[in-house]
Amino acid sequence: MEFLLNLTFIERGILAGVIIGIIAPLVGSFLLVRRISVVTESISHITLTGISAGVFLGTLGPLFQNMNPMYLGVVFALIGALITERLREMYRHFQELAVPIILSTGIGMSAIFISLARTGYNEWYSYLFGSIVSVTVSDVQFIMITAIFVLFIIVLFYKEFVLTSFDQEFAQVSGISMKFVNFIFALLIAMVISMSMKVVGILLVGALVVIPVAASIQVSKSFKQLIFFSIIFAQISILFGLYFSYQFNIATGGMIVLISILVLLLVLLLKRLMR
Repeated sequence: MEFLLNLTFIERGILAGVIIGIIAPLVGSFLLVRRISVVTESISHITLTGISAGVFLGTLGPLFQNMNPMYLGVVFALIGALITERLREMYRHFQELAVPIILSTGIGMSAIFISLARTGYNEWYSYLFGSIVSVTVSDVQFIMITAIFVLFIIVLFYKEFVLTSFDQEFAQVSGISMKFVNFIFALLIAMVISMSMKVVGILLVGALVVIPVAASIQVSKSFKQLIFFSIIFAQISILFGLYFSYQFNIATGGMIVLISILVLLLVLLLKRLMR
């Protein structure tokens, strides 16, 4: 990956954004069909807990100063995803309870670590809302490796994912382990949130997973079309969001989400006019 060293910070941001624009709506399409898109919000907040804990540890001494808080965020994201799935199993008839439990826990713990760390505003700003100028070579490498891993898992288990998403009873009769598939989904959600936080921001990554898919479902007639249009809408949102973010010095994640909303409204308007 030596070519990454020759890229400017803008090119690194665009490359990272394009990759995220493929993976996030791809996973989001499955989450929509499974009706668990909101889970991304709770896991993103527990990811913030991991990052804030990493930043806090970095202030304690030289032992943790060189540790990238993103990696601890990945660990917390995976743990949060697994706990969320476990809570959904425990509260089988009230599965939505898992989201506020994990979300509130993440916010509370993050507030404690942030207050203990006593670091500057700019550092938290890029983590919370994303920043095109803060994407480093190591960040792009992490995003690329994570994207390859996610694509490999989806290709490998595509049939199982589709069956469990559309007809869980038939999937169980066919011998597919729902616990194993749910574990893999939890892993994918954690990976998507982790890879997206430097560009979109932890608080806004859920929007990139959900909104392009919400626009796509208005024009799609099959699941494959849902995935295709979701990726197209996500790419439009990211590329225009990155451009306007850089031109006007606006939070990258906020601009991407705003463009996503505009795309969704445009799709809804065009669909209504075509009736």
